[in-house]
Amino acid sequence: MEGEFSQSLTPPVSPSALDHYGESAPSRPPCFTCAYEPGREETGRLSSNGYISRGALKRLLLKLDPAPVDFEGDTVDIFDFPWVTETALVESTKLLFGLFRQKVLKLETLVQSSSHDFGQASSLHYEAEELRQQCVLFLSYIKVFIYRYKTDCYEGPVHPFKDAEAQLPSVLVEELFSITQLIGRIKNLPANVQSALTIQHQGKLFPPSWQLLHLHLDIHWSVLEILHLLEQRMMGQVVYAHQFVNLTGETLTNISLFEDQVNNLLCDLIGLAMNKYNKVRPTEILNSHHYHCLCTKELWILLIHLLEHRSKTIHTQSFWSYVNALLQTVLEGTPSGDRDPGLPLHCKDPDGFTWWLLTHLAQIGMHNRNGTILFILIMNITLDNWSFVMGLLKSSCDPKNSSFTVPWLGVSGLGSISRTPLCLLQQAKSCCSPASVGSNSHAQLYCSTNSFHIFLRILALHLSQEHAGGAPWRQIKGRLYSKFHQRRMTELSDTGLLHFLLLFLVLAQCAELEDVASRACDLLAMLPADSTPPALRALQWRGQLALVLLYLEKGLDAGALAEQLATYFSQAAREFYLKTTEPSRKLALWAPLSSYLEGVSEVFETSPNLTLSEERLLNGGFGLLLPACRQSELSSALGLLQTVLAQLRRVHQRCGQPSHSVDSLSWVPLPSVAKERHQAVAAALWSHFFPFLCSMRLSQTPPPQLADAAAGFTLLALDMPGSAPQNLQPHPIQSIMQSFGWDEMLHPLLVTHYLNHLLQNGSGPGSGSAQALCVRAWIRCVLQQYLHKSQDAPDARAGTKSSSHSGHGMAVGQSYCELQLLSERSSAVSRALEYVGDILKYIKPYLLNKSREGLQLAYWTVGCLVKHWSHLLATSKAQQLLFRIVDVLLLSHALLQQDSGAHTQMLSALKESLPLFLQGLSVAVSVSQSQGAYLKQQLHSVISQYLSRFLPSTPSTGAVVNHPVLLAACETTPTPQGERLRRSILHVLRYEENFLQFKGLAPPPRLAAVLSFLLELLKRNNDRDPALLTVPLPLVLRCLMLVNEPQVKRLSTEVTQLIVDAALETIISRSVVTFFFFFPRAFVEDNEGVYDQQVYNVLEVVAVLHPFTVTALIPFLSLSLRKTECKRGLGKNTSLRNGYRRLLALLGDSGQAEMISLEDD
Repeated sequence: MEGEFSQSLTPPVSPSALDHYGESAPSRPPCFTCAYEPGREETGRLSSNGYISRGALKRLLLKLDPAPVDFEGDTVDIFDFPWVTETALVESTKLLFGLFRQKVLKLETLVQSSSHDFGQASSLHYEAEELRQQCVLFLSYIKVFIYRYKTDCYEGPVHPFKDAEAQLPSVLVEELFSITQLIGRIKNLPANVQSALTIQHQGKLFPPSWQLLHLHLDIHWSVLEILHLLEQRMMGQVVYAHQFVNLTGETLTNISLFEDQVNNLLCDLIGLAMNKYNKVRPTEILNSHHYHCLCTKELWILLIHLLEHRSKTIHTQSFWSYVNALLQTVLEGTPSGDRDPGLPLHCKDPDGFTWWLLTHLAQIGMHNRNGTILFILIMNITLDNWSFVMGLLKSSCDPKNSSFTVPWLGVSGLGSISRTPLCLLQQAKSCCSPASVGSNSHAQLYCSTNSFHIFLRILALHLSQEHAGGAPWRQIKGRLYSKFHQRRMTELSDTGLLHFLLLFLVLAQCAELEDVASRACDLLAMLPADSTPPALRALQWRGQLALVLLYLEKGLDAGALAEQLATYFSQAAREFYLKTTEPSRKLALWAPLSSYLEGVSEVFETSPNLTLSEERLLNGGFGLLLPACRQSELSSALGLLQTVLAQLRRVHQRCGQPSHSVDSLSWVPLPSVAKERHQAVAAALWSHFFPFLCSMRLSQTPPPQLADAAAGFTLLALDMPGSAPQNLQPHPIQSIMQSFGWDEMLHPLLVTHYLNHLLQNGSGPGSGSAQALCVRAWIRCVLQQYLHKSQDAPDARAGTKSSSHSGHGMAVGQSYCELQLLSERSSAVSRALEYVGDILKYIKPYLLNKSREGLQLAYWTVGCLVKHWSHLLATSKAQQLLFRIVDVLLLSHALLQQDSGAHTQMLSALKESLPLFLQGLSVAVSVSQSQGAYLKQQLHSVISQYLSRFLPSTPSTGAVVNHPVLLAACETTPTPQGERLRRSILHVLRYEENFLQFKGLAPPPRLAAVLSFLLELLKRNNDRDPALLTVPLPLVLRCLMLVNEPQVKRLSTEVTQLIVDAALETIISRSVVTFFFFFPRAFVEDNEGVYDQQVYNVLEVVAVLHPFTVTALIPFLSLSLRKTECKRGLGKNTSLRNGYRRLLALLGDSGQAEMISLEDD
């Protein structure tokens, strides 16, 4: 050790020297890590701390400083010792690499000795991470040292340091070789270390095995980096490991070490990929990557860029040359050279594995040196790999059909049949306009292309060349046309027919459309209608509809094609309609029929103007098809109808506009011609579809699309009234709305869907009577929606409809209140009554069947009506409706029967909506000009009935606080309407039985609950009117006097205090004072001579709360005392006077003066 430092300025030295040398701590260098980062797994991006994201690869390839901001100080701390930055690697090479090996061995020992004790997980993680970071820092220091401090040799005497510096490249090669021998290859790592590749990296603590595995990856890559930097510094000069050569006799250079390291590393990575391929199911291989974690993916990318860069700059082997040699070994099963690369002996499918690996390597080759994905495949820009791929193609193709036979690829895309005419046409067009070389679809071409598609691409490319017309086209046409005849057509399978259609679509796209289409239709007509399987017939119709789409695209009239196809459809629809047709046959027939529906829908959706005889596709076959359809089948047919209706209205409205969009074609027809063609389309719809809708309108199970289709016809009649049939004239809109919206026999769901569709399209009825009928229909359907519950009418829809009705009722009520003229108000009442109609008739079924949801909806809806229409319902015209509502919903015989089992659901529904009724009735009582007394009586009856019904036997916080009568009367800011309702409630509490009225000395039942209710009522409102507050005061004082139950005493005291506090806050005049003091004085007068002692006890309570209140009564109390004694004729009553003295003692000076006066008696 002393010899190592004898001529050196490099410490280990005392830490006190750090200040002198000015040490600066380097930043943490980049390293391999697959620790969890938010969003990285979804995007597939590389680690932010890796070599690519940190720019290490970019600096390496651009010959920049590996760590431009690190190792700038005079000293650097490596392996817990400070070293002189500029000389450490030269003077202490052996020592530093020895310390490096110690750290690696210590980490390996830590892996072997580690356990699964979670208590040690944290300490093991940080110890292993520290060891790894020290090693990575040392490797980073070597890279920086080679880049910065390699100097030229000097002539003359050589200083020992210069001599050591000159030997540094050779020593480095030896030490790097020793490191590779120490750590070995990745494939030879223990199983517990290799298993770290599959750890789910969601946490922040990792086992030592994970750190050791990633340190091996760091070392393998850093060795290549250092050797590459050394080769750059030596200007291509070969560096020999002299000491190694002298000891072993074998040659070791930086070049040979680099080659061995690359081959071994690629061999290990391919081996890992092969092991993963062997364990994955064939069905999962397409979605499986060749790397185990993102670190190995990053290592692949680093190798690709480094080896490709060296191939271009110093003309060494390219990445693909290395990989091809190893993959050739996999395919042949024997090493390609003298040395065995050490690949796994077993591969379940060499060809499949080779294709799989090449595909994924080409995909990750899209990453540039910054980690960004570029759509330039390595295969497309690297000629070295082309010969190998061609050889692999020959071995992987079936000579019979020249299609791929890679096992894991399956048949996806090789024989798939397009499901719609538009997809079929697009598939043909994709052959006519192949994707660019750099596109993603081109990169995946092998997954979806077979030899026939390649043939179509070549054919389309040839036809698109200049001078392809004329004789060349006639030759191609003759050869292709002659290949098909009746026998050949009848022998076509589904794949064969698909190829036939694709061929003629490509020809039609690239050559003479009308000639090709005519020939194709003639050939397709050779298919016998009776014996052709339904699947083939469906494909045939899709092909013909694809030709129709191509006609529309070219602006050609498709009448002849459409007429021929519609005839086929009518024949199939007739067979489908007949009752003699077997169910299995109907099921088979639905395949071509549904294909026709989908195709016609696409034709109308893609047609820009509907002027090319598209209506020929809509014939009498639909009149046969629709009645024979089941629910799911009818949904498809009505879906087509809605598509055609929407497109017709759209193009018809656009036709009336003066200008067209920039995308309009040159063959846009004249407006007059377009309108004539649109009338033809509309006539076909009215003739073949509308009669079926009318036949289904009274169904109790209407299909969901029926309302939308009816609304579509209504909007069509709005845009084109002349197109409607004669039986709907002269007012087609009103006729349709009567049939599908206003008729009370219609299913509620049908009406609500129908009206909602019209409102969403801004096409509501215009006249007043039509509006009233629509509103009435809407209200009826809202109220009756639970009479026809089904899967199409979930409960969640009730909230939306009820809310809309509530908003409508509020708007009507507000508008009525804003009217000033009597005539306007009278007209508004009539219109409102027309809106609701016989609303009780609509909810009567719920009152009979006691449906819980229906009763809740009915009570809530009518409650909103009573509340928001209170002013309106108080008029003479509408009073009868209000009286009926009260009699039927609030005071009905079923509700008043306590033991009726049927009334439970009604009470539950009423309890939720009772506040609405009470608030509305209170307002109606105040504004009614006739029958006001009767209304007031009804209001008191409702309050009394349900105040008692919903009041618990004993005070319960939840039951009292949520009492519906209390909720109706509570408000944050007092209003006249609320005050009137509270006055009515207090009136009921005082004068009605069973609340506060005593029967002799017997207290009323549930007195504590009633007082608790009264207390909450006073607490939750800020009333200050003494006339209102003192309504219950006499009876509350009586409770305080006669009932000794503690709970009643407490509640009575709290109520008294609330009343006195609130009333005295507003006393502003003598008259108000006199009015307020009337009640305690009356209380004394009513009870003097009977309950004298109890009266004084009550007044003591009041005196404690408000002495001023009782002080004002002293003269009256003294007079009352003397009168009582006089009446009894027994002189002074000592016990009575003692009770009075206790009261006076609470009244201050006035009380003392009165006591002196009593002594003088």
